[in-house]
Amino acid sequence: MKTLVLSLILIGLTSACSTTHKNTQTPRTAIEQLLLSEAVMTSLPEQIKTSLPIPSGAKVFIDSSGISKDQHIVQKVMAGWLGKKGYLVQDDKVNATYLVNVNVESLGTEYADSFFGIPPIQGGIVPISTPELAIYKAQYQTGYVKFYFDIFELPSGRFIQTTVPFVAEKFYNDYTLLFLFSFKKTDLNAPPNMGTFKRKAHHSETGD
Repeated sequence: MKTLVLSLILIGLTSACSTTHKNTQTPRTAIEQLLLSEAVMTSLPEQIKTSLPIPSGAKVFIDSSGISKDQHIVQKVMAGWLGKKGYLVQDDKVNATYLVNVNVESLGTEYADSFFGIPPIQGGIVPISTPELAIYKAQYQTGYVKFYFDIFELPSGRFIQTTVPFVAEKFYNDYTLLFLFSFKKTDLNAPPNMGTFKRKAHHSETGD
């Protein structure tokens, strides 16, 4: 009887402390968006081992192909990266002297989890529901990107070179210990913090 009473008290306390968290109000969560965008930016180094066979100041047009519907992220980040290298990115292929065709082999997020404890129980015959009681719970999210690009001369269409693959990944892990204690590990820059007393406002560098 004592064991039953203590169990009911423990369930009541954990139920009172539980919170509701909806994964997202948008097609992709903020975490997923950061995992994808930061993986793409990380994949493009400040300095590349071999210089591109395009003269500095050349006009280039960027196109992309791939299965992922998010491939435009790679195309836009590539535009900024090539611009920093001194190339003139064109909106129209007619005005360009080189075509950079980005082939996105993979761009997406992976999810895995580990759980040890009592899963949530929905009332059946007895109308009593219990929350999830996680002794240990871990949720792993990884953003991954792999792509390369082909360079063609315009307007002849002469093939010039294929680059080595650009590969990068970012991670965001969420852990729960002994029902209530949670912490996160990530290599993302300024990820959102939900449901914490240690929130700090993120301000822009301009101070606006």
